[in-house]
Formats: sequence, C-alpha cells, structure tokens
Amino acid sequence: MSPVRERLVKMIDCMPEQEQALLFEIAKRFISDDIASADDLEAIAAARQELAAGETVSHNDINWD
Repeated sequence: MSPVRERLVKMIDCMPEQEQALLFEIAKRFISDDIASADDLEAIAAARQELAAGETVSHNDINWD
C-alpha cells in the first residue's frame, strides 16, 4: 500500500462515522460511474462473439421509419 493510501486509511479510521459518510460522498465524485458490472461484461463478451460470427445487423439495413 502506498504511503499516501496508508495515511488516508488511518485518517478515515479515526473519523466519526457521520464524517466518514460525508467523505464517502465527496470521494464518489472522483470515481467514474460507468464502471462495468459483471452483467455488463457478460453482455459485452456475448456481443463480441455475435460480431465475430457475423450475427449483427448494420444500421443501414434497418428501416428506421
């Protein structure tokens, strides 16, 4: 663990729980919310297999009207 991370963990452990909740909300703003879930990864793998097998339809082949 990096020295900065170690210091952060120690600081968080010393904070009252209410303050930890506030810190959590602040920290969430720095984390991307588009992290793939296990279901997302499974769907992506299935889509890649379909694409490789030629089982996809081009946008140009769809009647959008």
